[in-house]
Amino acid sequence: MKKILLSTFLSCFAFVAFAQDYQFKTTVDLEATPVISQGRTGTCWSFSASSFIESEIIRLTGKQINISEMFNVRNTYPKKAWNYVMRQGKAQFSEGGLAHDVMNAVKSHGLVPNSAYSGLQILQETHNHAEMVSVLKAMLNAYIKNPGKKLSLNWKRAIESVLDIYLGERPASFVYDGKTYTPQSFLAMTKINPDDYVTLTSFTHQPYYKPFILNIPDNFSNGSFYNITLDELVATTKNALKTGYTVELDCDVSEPTFSAKYGIATVPEEAVSKSDFSAKVRKEKSISERYRQQEFENYTTTDDHLMHITGLTTDQNGNEYFRVKNSWGSNTARVPNDGHINMSEAFFRLKTISVMVHKDALPKALRKKLGL
Repeated sequence: MKKILLSTFLSCFAFVAFAQDYQFKTTVDLEATPVISQGRTGTCWSFSASSFIESEIIRLTGKQINISEMFNVRNTYPKKAWNYVMRQGKAQFSEGGLAHDVMNAVKSHGLVPNSAYSGLQILQETHNHAEMVSVLKAMLNAYIKNPGKKLSLNWKRAIESVLDIYLGERPASFVYDGKTYTPQSFLAMTKINPDDYVTLTSFTHQPYYKPFILNIPDNFSNGSFYNITLDELVATTKNALKTGYTVELDCDVSEPTFSAKYGIATVPEEAVSKSDFSAKVRKEKSISERYRQQEFENYTTTDDHLMHITGLTTDQNGNEYFRVKNSWGSNTARVPNDGHINMSEAFFRLKTISVMVHKDALPKALRKKLGL
């Protein structure tokens, strides 16, 4: 009888422990700029990477600068167009991209503040690229059909003109805080060196500690990723945050348990539908490298969305979470959690495609393994 009562007590205790709502306490909170919205665009890659760069500028100079996300987008589209045309349409041309596309754009074209290039036209308050992308793709498809039987090089100028019409002409110089800059001199002022940043991932179909080109749709620029173990990916990300470096994140957010509404992302042990998901604490799955690889190869984990990790939190049971800054706006009915997500380690292990960090944030042992 005592055993039955004890078993019943423990069962009830377990139910109570997991029936409560999540309560988070911030343990690492690195400086970042305010949450903003990417609008009706697929440019999370630029909004997140630009936010990441803004935190790096704060770390390096102490200055909080709102840099232009659209300047990076504007400088990336011609490269997307070139790739699409040269591959004769047998490649992706979309609004998507990756963090290294922003770094490539910064290296080639510099940086500008949002005040110098917003990418918005007169009376336009939010970004919406649907029409622009449709026009660009229709033009590129016409060039690929090559009606003149010899492709004219004028197509590049035509694409540039459309981008200027929709996003605005890029400034050769501008005034910021009373000083005149070019995009390259402004970059120098921020002390950002694009070559100082590395992208890390973890997959078993490639050797560890070697760079490889990850074959995902948005990697049109064939960026390289350093492959490390899953445990190292988690540990390196936490080490970066605990030593003062924020982290750029590319992950899958298509799961019903990624919730902007509740500000949490978890991997419950038992399947939960989007309509049934809530802020209730649930026991999570244990994520192995094998399971992670399986979910990637069967298309359950896809390259969906990029965000910016700015800190760490813990729940009431002592479990650690990544505090992730999103780009869907803040303080709205849709996103009541101030635009941030508390992402569990299980979700990170399963759904992370890659992270970008400053190379100085890497542990010495890992830098040695990677030859950095």
